[in-house]
Amino acid sequence: MQRVLVTGAGGQIGSELTPALRKRHGTSNVIATDIRRPDGASPGTEGPFEIADVRDRERIRSLVGDLRIDTIYHMAAILSATGEANPQLAWDVNVGGWANVLEVARERSVGRVFCPSSIAVFGPETPRDPAPQLTVLRPTTMYGLTKVTGELVGDYYVHRYGLDVRGLRYPGIISSETPPGGGTTDYAVDIFYQAIQSGRYTCFVRPDTVLPMMYMPDCIKATLALMDADFKRLSHHCDYNVAGMSFSAEELAAEIKRLIPSFACEYAPDFRQAIADSWPKSLDDRLARDEWDWRPSFDLSTMTDDMVKRLRKRFGK
Repeated sequence: MQRVLVTGAGGQIGSELTPALRKRHGTSNVIATDIRRPDGASPGTEGPFEIADVRDRERIRSLVGDLRIDTIYHMAAILSATGEANPQLAWDVNVGGWANVLEVARERSVGRVFCPSSIAVFGPETPRDPAPQLTVLRPTTMYGLTKVTGELVGDYYVHRYGLDVRGLRYPGIISSETPPGGGTTDYAVDIFYQAIQSGRYTCFVRPDTVLPMMYMPDCIKATLALMDADFKRLSHHCDYNVAGMSFSAEELAAEIKRLIPSFACEYAPDFRQAIADSWPKSLDDRLARDEWDWRPSFDLSTMTDDMVKRLRKRFGK
């Protein structure tokens, strides 16, 4: 049975990945970590938890050694909009923290390490529809810079030290369980919460803004599928494009209005519009489909149906 450490377990993806891993490996074998303890209402709060800051290498080293960790899911990160507000923090957490995890994994002979990348690695010079697997990476945000660095450093540890490091370029992730967390694609999460709670939403990107997105169940599915894949099948390691669906902000609003006819959406683009404009509209994920059999389960309509159903149940609407 694997002994798993999850950093950033209280974040949007970590809070749902952790329960999935505990279901698979047993609750006591998956140790969640974050800089603060989650409240009792958060998903995945049942099970071992340790306070840990990924910038503290000694803390990570002691946890990996003392708890006999053989697999790490490194989910701790500062996201795009938050990273633009505090670029030094984004660098310290996203690059410094990742370097700490990799070095501890090398020292302790950890069997497998996962770290997500993002569509933020792409920039204005990348073909936008679709973004190729191999293409120019010249992002315009600190978050994107840190993710390009993370991909390259992860690949270095694969080729230099033989460490099994894997990662996906996540599109925007939509979740019914955790609120927005400081990302540019978070409008596609917040719009659902506001539609259910108030019936109105002011969107911070233009109605015609198209970005690649993925529903959380597919995000977890893709993560576990890549980690389960035979290493020998993988021609890449830390940078697989993985796609779910692409839609505009107004298409999403129309889908919500299909289920909530009184819903009204207004548009007031802010600084995040420029970030969104630097990212692709869709992703070419043929490599993931060919090498580890990736297929998404949700499209825009089925995702919207499920999100609205779950949030109505939660808020009693």
